[in-house]
Amino acid sequence: MDLHSGLPFWLVKNGILEDYPQLSKNTKCHVVILGGGITGALQAYFLIKAGIQCIIVEKRSIGLGSTCASTALLQYQIDTKLIHLIEKVGAKDAIRSYKLCAESIEIIENISKEIDHKEFKRVQTLFYASHTKHVKDLKKEYEVHKENGFNVNYLSKGDLKKNYGINKSGGIESFHSAQIDAYKFCNQILEFCKLKGLEIYDRTDVVHIEHHKDQVILKTNGGHTIEADWLIYATGYEITNYIDKNIVKLNTTWAVVSEQLENKQVKLWNNKALIWETAEPYLYMRTTRDNRIMIGGEDEQMNDPRKRALKMNNKTDRILKKFNKLFPEIKFKPEFQWAGTFGTTKDGLPYIGTYQNKPRGLFALGFGGNGITFSIIGSEINRDIILGKNNKDRHIFRFDR
Repeated sequence: MDLHSGLPFWLVKNGILEDYPQLSKNTKCHVVILGGGITGALQAYFLIKAGIQCIIVEKRSIGLGSTCASTALLQYQIDTKLIHLIEKVGAKDAIRSYKLCAESIEIIENISKEIDHKEFKRVQTLFYASHTKHVKDLKKEYEVHKENGFNVNYLSKGDLKKNYGINKSGGIESFHSAQIDAYKFCNQILEFCKLKGLEIYDRTDVVHIEHHKDQVILKTNGGHTIEADWLIYATGYEITNYIDKNIVKLNTTWAVVSEQLENKQVKLWNNKALIWETAEPYLYMRTTRDNRIMIGGEDEQMNDPRKRALKMNNKTDRILKKFNKLFPEIKFKPEFQWAGTFGTTKDGLPYIGTYQNKPRGLFALGFGGNGITFSIIGSEINRDIILGKNNKDRHIFRFDR
């Protein structure tokens, strides 16, 4: 599956960071992780830290799937508003899901310190009402967040204008967020884990998988086999190649990054916060460490590489018009643009753990705008399953929910 079009900023900025060998022999291991993006890297990190032998197999070069196209806004809010998620899954599981995402950002911060990922930055989030008619639900959303201990403020129209220069009717300011460079973070995690015994093989395509009662056997395009006690699927949106259940709708989002801004000449919004809105599809934005603005949006339910490439310029223009309307005083000069695949689920939550008819198989499928925080949750749950430990949150993300 072709997961992105155009020129992702992170790939240009960092280049190919590490070279890994192709699998060139038959091998055995305790756990094999299928997928060398950020999800697979985090799965490996948690397993290695628990003393579990594992290997990673990736059909591309490491991180060149969805990871290098990620805008990497880390938020505890998920694409399904909390007031709506409560209606879908009940208050207990909905609130717990949000709290797990908030905790995940703290874990990512600690990992970033351990591996010296300098792109990690704590920033607040602004979630604003796109239209006046959205204010009523936005206030309800604020109240349920406040009641459940999240660090949030409600901003009036005057507050938004004063603090952010935005002419909108209301917003929620929250303080559990961060941003990273997902592509570099992925590679740094793997290098850290490699020093502790992780084996990494890229450009190795798994063409056949056999699930047995006590093991899983993988066969590669090079004719080699991997025998493992457990297989973790960290394949992201390509999971449609491996399971028959319709769990995800594939969509395309477009992103654009500005030229570097001169600090003395350009005044940005309050604390360079992450920003998104109540409209669907929503506009989302952040800044980068080298002082650029990154904006995404204009999502469509499609995944045709040719069509999304043809729409690139039009989508970029539409995104910039929305940005210019929001911040008319900021001169945005685009330098990079791309489109990437993302998925949505019926409730906005990931699918984690075991799946019918695939014994010894585990899944870490974090769809939507919270793929990285969901990957932390999935890493903890799958580690506990392999260790034979009970995980009290496992049921929230099961396939048969």
